[in-house]
Order: sequence, then structure tokens, then C-alpha cells
Amino acid sequence: MILFQKIINQKLNNISVEELMQYAKQFNISIERPQAAEVVKAMHGKNINIFNVNERKKLLAQIANITSPQTAQHVNQIFQKFTN
Repeated sequence: MILFQKIINQKLNNISVEELMQYAKQFNISIERPQAAEVVKAMHGKNINIFNVNERKKLLAQIANITSPQTAQHVNQIFQKFTN
């Protein structure tokens, strides 16, 4: 399980705008390209563990400040698809 978590965290910490847009489309979650770009910018190089509730909440709060609370909720829905 740890290996699985490491792979997912590595992928999300290095995700591109295009990949985030594809995941959003795949999971029927609405996110605009400028919002996706801001989310990617907030995540890159941070080594965030989305399986850690506190780290995920901190990132989502940061995303809400950068974009909007609604966008943060949408991103959290994507995260939940990976962590559940």
C-alpha cells in the first residue's frame, strides 16, 4: 500500500495542467484551465502527501485562496478519487 501511495503522491506533485484537466474530465469535475494552472503551480515541488489529511487540508486551503473555495472542493473530489 505504501508503494501505491508514493506513486500517486509523486504523480500529483508533478502533475501538468493537461493531466489535471484530463483527470477532471474523466471524473466529471468542472475546473477551468486557469484554475488548473494555479492548482498545479501550488502543488509543484511541495512533496505533498494527499493521504495525510492535514497536508491535504492545508493544500486545499491554499488552493481556495488562490482560486476559489468551489475550485478547492472540485480538486478535493479529484484527490478523493485517488485516495479512496
